[in-house]
Amino acid sequence: MEKIMTDKAPAAIGPYSQGIIAGDFFFASGQIPINPATGNVEGENIKEQAELVMKNIGALLDAAGTDYSHVVKTSCFLADMNDFAAFNEVYAKYFTEKPARSCVAVKTLPKNVLCEVEITAYLR
Repeated sequence: MEKIMTDKAPAAIGPYSQGIIAGDFFFASGQIPINPATGNVEGENIKEQAELVMKNIGALLDAAGTDYSHVVKTSCFLADMNDFAAFNEVYAKYFTEKPARSCVAVKTLPKNVLCEVEITAYLR
């Protein structure tokens, strides 16, 4: 297994890696709307926060040597399912290959953000 780290995505806020390559797959830890330059949560609404989450995911994919077109599975967590449609608007701009997905509402997310997304990508 190979740990993936980049300063272009938020540092882990707990005892975990930003991502791991195992065999032909890249597994990224869940990303929340933290600006990697400041360490602060940014975005006032679901669209703004989702955009930053997607940029963070893109930085991790790049560090792993891949891109959005190789993502095979996403897990999406929303603080409020009423944000589902607005979240999807942002999500659809990035995940154009339409990978498999789960999307659930949860009681609370780290730092009280509105969304979190984790991905699995195929590297070949």
